[in-house]
Amino acid sequence: MPDPINWQLSLPYFAAALVFGYLLGSIPFGLILTRMAGLGDVRKIGSGNIGATNVLRTGNKALAAATLILDALKGTAAVLVASIWGPDTAVIAGFGAFMGHLFPVWLKFRGGKGIATYVGVLLGLVPIGVVIFAVIWLATAAITRYSSLAALISAIVVPVALFLLGHIQVAELFTVMSAMTFIKHRANIARLLSGEESRIGEKG
Repeated sequence: MPDPINWQLSLPYFAAALVFGYLLGSIPFGLILTRMAGLGDVRKIGSGNIGATNVLRTGNKALAAATLILDALKGTAAVLVASIWGPDTAVIAGFGAFMGHLFPVWLKFRGGKGIATYVGVLLGLVPIGVVIFAVIWLATAAITRYSSLAALISAIVVPVALFLLGHIQVAELFTVMSAMTFIKHRANIARLLSGEESRIGEKG
């Protein structure tokens, strides 16, 4: 049975981890990269999102790939740095990074949908979870050709898989993160239900 947390000693570390993760996660790489490339404000095209999918709508695949990787790695970096002070701190920093991407203070709390950062946090905490996410995503995408549906189904499976693998604390974290993912994808869910969601390979 794990030792009880001494909150008086741990709280400053937990608070610092949350703030550190949030600030790292709130870096809007999609916006920064598109502006550096002279493509303007990515929030003014497509869905208005700062993530890799919307960056792809600029027509620059390399920039979209870079956005995807950097958005993931900021989640991984937050976890790995905070893990120096223990697994609890790493979990809190990962949550902070995810929330920072969803609600960045620099952009009036209007951020991305969080899938890349979700996967990045998962990579830092339980790497096998990324394999599970990828397998479910690829299988669902291949069958349905809906990227958003693939992400949502993967977000359902991951917490369950983590729980079954014995990563209870991380499973609890990803239950919350998956719920937030569904909230951020509510427009996609509405389009899926109405049959208006774009399939992979379609324009729009």
